Amino acid sequence: MQNFAVDVPDSGPWHGQWLWQAEDGPADTWMCFRRTVTIANPAQVPALRIAADSKYWLWVNGELVVREGALKRGPNRSDTWLDVVDVRAQLRVGANTIAVLVWYWGKHGFAHWSSGRGGLLIDGGAAFSSDGKWRACVHPAFAHAADPQPNFRLAEHHVRFDARADLSGWTEPAFDDHAWPLATVKGAPGTAPWGQLWPRPLPQWRDYGETLITALPMPKMNAAAGETGEVHVSSGEPITLPLPYNAQVTPIIEVTANGGELVTLFMDHYCGGGAGKDFNVRAEYVCRPGRQRFEAPGWMNGHALTAVMPAGLQVHALGWRESGYDTDFSGDFTCNDDFYQVLWQKARRTLYVTMRDTYMDCPDRERAQWWGDVVVELGETAYALCPKAHALTRKAILDLVRWQRDDGVLFSPTPGCWEHELPPQMLAAVSPYGFMTYFRNTGDVALMREVYPAVRRYLALWQVDETGLAVHRAGGWDWGDWGEQVDQVLIDNGWLILAYAAAIEHAELAGEIADAADWRARHVALIAACRAQLCSAEGFRAAARSGVSDDRGNALMVLAGVALPEHTSAVLTVFAQVQLSSPYMEKYVLEALFRLGRPELALARMRARYAPMVASPLTTLWELWASVSWSSVNHAWAGGPLTLLSECVVGLAPATPGWRTFTLTPAMGELSQVSATVASVSGTISAEITRDATGHQVVVTVPVDCAGLVSLPGARATLDGVAVAGERRAGRILIAVGPGTHRVTAAAA
Repeated sequence: MQNFAVDVPDSGPWHGQWLWQAEDGPADTWMCFRRTVTIANPAQVPALRIAADSKYWLWVNGELVVREGALKRGPNRSDTWLDVVDVRAQLRVGANTIAVLVWYWGKHGFAHWSSGRGGLLIDGGAAFSSDGKWRACVHPAFAHAADPQPNFRLAEHHVRFDARADLSGWTEPAFDDHAWPLATVKGAPGTAPWGQLWPRPLPQWRDYGETLITALPMPKMNAAAGETGEVHVSSGEPITLPLPYNAQVTPIIEVTANGGELVTLFMDHYCGGGAGKDFNVRAEYVCRPGRQRFEAPGWMNGHALTAVMPAGLQVHALGWRESGYDTDFSGDFTCNDDFYQVLWQKARRTLYVTMRDTYMDCPDRERAQWWGDVVVELGETAYALCPKAHALTRKAILDLVRWQRDDGVLFSPTPGCWEHELPPQMLAAVSPYGFMTYFRNTGDVALMREVYPAVRRYLALWQVDETGLAVHRAGGWDWGDWGEQVDQVLIDNGWLILAYAAAIEHAELAGEIADAADWRARHVALIAACRAQLCSAEGFRAAARSGVSDDRGNALMVLAGVALPEHTSAVLTVFAQVQLSSPYMEKYVLEALFRLGRPELALARMRARYAPMVASPLTTLWELWASVSWSSVNHAWAGGPLTLLSECVVGLAPATPGWRTFTLTPAMGELSQVSATVASVSGTISAEITRDATGHQVVVTVPVDCAGLVSLPGARATLDGVAVAGERRAGRILIAVGPGTHRVTAAAA
């Protein structure tokens, strides 16, 4: 069984010490560290164990080995993440120089818990560990940028770099650092405020390389004497370059300057809140005389990069380096309607740009791990990416439970400075769509057992009233969804029923049989109470509600198993007439339509609601149905259709944890061709289904040691050209398939 964590070798006892300058900060400090040691046998040097608050860049003998190391802190309120880096390929016999640049943020954010003290710790055995012999100095070229600062949700600062004060060559072995002061030893491993060190559970970031644009939209002049290539002269107007898609990038600029010119670099959604609020990050570069290159080390994201510079500056190139979570785009979906293919691809791009240290709601305004977003993201991950992405889900689950409050409340975003419960999102986290979706896709029983006590403590906080319905928990934010006319009674009870359903299975996995029986009793009772009190001729609704019924609340009643066949007509009328849900809750409305056996209605509503996003030139999906100034245009929770198109339309879903067995039950609506690829933890599974007047034709690939069950409407079936009887169920014929690639047909009745 995979645990989706990065393997960390046992490196033995600690030798390194936490280092910094004499004072503990200040916030937004860039600190340089250097040490040269003699090594007789590089092959015997252990992998370096490196921890920092907040981020670091590592050079060995002048070669950059780690770009933006360390995860945002912390695994809990007290401790710090630890990287393990093998540098033996960069070492040589004799003198070896290690250089480290550390960026200390010095403030909390919605995804980072600051220790309150800058620090670097390196352990590389007896000879290659941080101690009082290291040299350290504040990098004089970095400075705090002027207002407006990034909004309070971000722990990151702007990057300001004055090249006139640069420490040229300081990462190279030949650099003379004798004038630097010795680093100050701040404590041993395990010392507060950094606490215990937890091995990093995620891979280092993937570097996609540089994209440099030399044909800039500016006036040109002849190449200067002794140089080659075009030189562009700034008119003083901003230069904006489009990116091929929304990406996490570090901007790069190459210029020739007189010295003192200021270049400001930012992305198209820099003012994430509009109206002069909720700024995210920018970079500022003050030029030195001559030709030079600058890459801003802090990442930003967007569809376009803008550079603002004074008139007369000579610009050779402008561009970016893309980086991101280290996973492959192994999943796929196609169909005979471009609309749904584009929607699926935009959802995948949105998913990827909201992954890094944590899952994020959006990568610009907040970078926060809200669990309503995470629930949507982790469902998409299984269908869109390779299994390496499951490590981020595992970390997200552990982040949530390790930050649980003493009173049992779960809250998000974690880690960080927000501690208020958002009850519907917490129920979603522990519902079948949250932790249990991760389990179904991975088979990670050990994690489910580890986190069950936290789930039990949280669900114990929920009570029912004298009518048997859930007692509303306002939490720290009394919110059910963006938009109007939220039926909070349906939202609370629907999510609580789903949470109880997951708790039954979760308790059984943990061996807590008495708990499972208790959750089962609560589950049955709450369903009965909802059926007795929340059903009307206008669909499900709170007794005191006026106006239209809530589409998202009715969806939860369907998905929670409250709706019976006799309720279907009223619920379908609600879905046909009401569009109150935000892009977050729309996923559940669409899924309810699939659950009711109406894929044609689900696809039609999907097209109607997502049409502006699909038609937009933007490559990501939006927080709200309209792209307004204060909302984000790269918001994770809008990607639910990706999961539905793969899981419901194509019909690929795990039947047992880890995809050792799976089902293929297409629900194609009006589509005539669909296909999907899933890079499961058990191997790559693919299916293509075509439909015509004669019936369905399927090509399905099953990995070694796996088995599938294909379910198709029809009267007769063949498997690889041979007639098979197959089990019949609910008007469908079931055909079992083993490892290999198979052709299955089901003839129309």
